[in-house]
Amino acid sequence: MNTIKLTTLGGVRENGKNMYIAEINDSIFVLDAGLKYPENEQLGVDVVIPNMEYLFENSDRIAGVFLTHGHADAIGALPYLLAEAKVPVFGSELTIELAKLFVKGNDSVKKFDDFHVIDENTEIDFGGTVVSFFRTTHSIPESLGVVLKTSEGNVVYTGDFKFDQTASESYATDFGRLAEIGREGVLALLSDSANADSNIQVASENEVGVEITQTISDWDGRIIVAAVASNLSRIQQVFDAAAETGRRVVLTGFDIENIVRTAIRLKKLSLASENLLIKPKDMSRFEVHELIILETGRMGEPINGLRKMSIGRHRYVEIKEGDLVYIVTTPSIAKEAVMARVENMVYQAGGVVKPITHSLRVSGHGNARDLQLMINFLQPQYLFPIQGEYRELDAHAKAAMAVGMLPERIFIPKKGTTMSYEHGDFVPSGAVTAGDVLIDGNAIGDVGNVVLRDRKVLSEDGIFIVAITVNRREKKIIAKARVHTRGFVYLKKSRDILRESTELVNQTVEDYLQGEEFDWAELKGKVRDNLAKFLFDQTKRRPAILPVVMEAK
Repeated sequence: MNTIKLTTLGGVRENGKNMYIAEINDSIFVLDAGLKYPENEQLGVDVVIPNMEYLFENSDRIAGVFLTHGHADAIGALPYLLAEAKVPVFGSELTIELAKLFVKGNDSVKKFDDFHVIDENTEIDFGGTVVSFFRTTHSIPESLGVVLKTSEGNVVYTGDFKFDQTASESYATDFGRLAEIGREGVLALLSDSANADSNIQVASENEVGVEITQTISDWDGRIIVAAVASNLSRIQQVFDAAAETGRRVVLTGFDIENIVRTAIRLKKLSLASENLLIKPKDMSRFEVHELIILETGRMGEPINGLRKMSIGRHRYVEIKEGDLVYIVTTPSIAKEAVMARVENMVYQAGGVVKPITHSLRVSGHGNARDLQLMINFLQPQYLFPIQGEYRELDAHAKAAMAVGMLPERIFIPKKGTTMSYEHGDFVPSGAVTAGDVLIDGNAIGDVGNVVLRDRKVLSEDGIFIVAITVNRREKKIIAKARVHTRGFVYLKKSRDILRESTELVNQTVEDYLQGEEFDWAELKGKVRDNLAKFLFDQTKRRPAILPVVMEAK
């Protein structure tokens, strides 16, 4: 009898950052290693990855990392895992090549080469646990689900998926394989929930392709297409539309250049002609109606690139009168406010914005009906809704109950909670360290709640710096207080406040120096507290206060 434990390190009660652990006997199977992009309040943060302390502590037990597809929410955290745990990585040919791009961009692991290409026909025996795979449909080719075969039944992880009857060969779901897995017996299903709260039929990729071609052919001016770099299905549709309408495509980002070249080399993207793609420096040789500019921005996110284009700070492109900005991706809820602001900026620059979502419901994730079909194929004993906000996990649970699953056999997991299969049932059996690790530049995990709170204060009320020099032996002030502010008040109209602030600091320091004890931290604390109260009384603002007390000898 196998001992089975399932733990989620990310990807539940949030969008992105997918990372799940299946422990079978003494082996750990890591399912995806993704990141997510920061929320609006995570100021200055580049990306967010799961806390992987548990994996680092148990790296000797990791059988491998199994990647379902090549999007950042599945492979983006891989370099940070491999920096501490050099373990084998398994994925389809395209997924592995894209994972290598992430890994090569990280100096600490750029020489790592323990990658293994698998496909839907691969079976690997890890000492009694057989790992196999099945084809799924997503917005990138060669997406795979993972099956862990145990003596208690299969543990199945779907990865991101939807069902699309018009999907081409490299995107198509293997329905026969799904039925076979179901007949073998599925103990636990970890299933994508990112679109579970919708019953609206998602447009097929064939319908999306027709819509993109029609939109491009109807516009007479220059077209800027905003897409996610790794959404190769959408990139192919743009290439096809460009060829059909006689336009050339300009790639404006380093990420998309790497991804597209990799996909073309692996024949996962096709070009109607070799001269379809042109360099940004060659744009001036073509009329505006002959160009499509494909913008994905840094790390594949196009929003910031559009913002730079609209204010004239983009490296290659400035939005002008007659431009169409065609957004062929669906922004996450966290980015909707940012997207609205960028749309305004595009219109101010003279462009026109058209999101594809105004015409079609597009998603790489299945709706509630698709999730029910997956359940009916696999007939799992237990369901773990994953990959989504809580409302989506809850909607997935309700959809499962509608097709006959018992509520006591559906578990909406929390990050870090471990569920063990004991005596014929899954039960909570403790927790591991889990949560967000914030990546800011080259620093990993040194940006926490305190730093974010300080950044928020600085962004809202600015900073107030006061410097004073004392001689603690003679107990007197050598150089009286001087203040400097940024982002707090307009200096020319607030001279009285600044003058009174310096007087308050001078008095506070003089009073403290008359005492018997002297402690630098205590003195700075008194200055900070008195200033904070005075400034709030005067302005109803709370700037970050930085007292600088120097000693003269």
